[in-house]
Amino acid sequence: MSAQQVFASSPVKASSIIGTNVVNPKGDSLGDIKEIVIDPRTGRVAYAVVSFGGFLSMGEKLFAIPFSAFKYNVTKNDYVLDVSKERLKAAPGFDSDHWPSMSDEKWNRDVYKYYERPPYWE
Repeated sequence: MSAQQVFASSPVKASSIIGTNVVNPKGDSLGDIKEIVIDPRTGRVAYAVVSFGGFLSMGEKLFAIPFSAFKYNVTKNDYVLDVSKERLKAAPGFDSDHWPSMSDEKWNRDVYKYYERPPYWE
């Protein structure tokens, strides 16, 4: 693999991801990325926290979504999540004042199972 190929998808700062739109494959808005959650032991990105619903952050629901569930659209600078709005509404979520315990293995497994992704730690 040439140096050009290796850096075709160069690393980015978390701050450049936060605020990026999340859309479904049809281009419908699903929200935006509010936070990036990193496993400090492995350095791997565990989740992107996406906000969905509400108005001006009122009634907004947050979802921890496995980062591996997203596909980045370079042309439009958004993250594509192949999940319907209905499925996202039914997903395990939380509000900004009551984050789940991300050290809870059952919670982590349930989230990864919901989005049909293999756990990043295995």
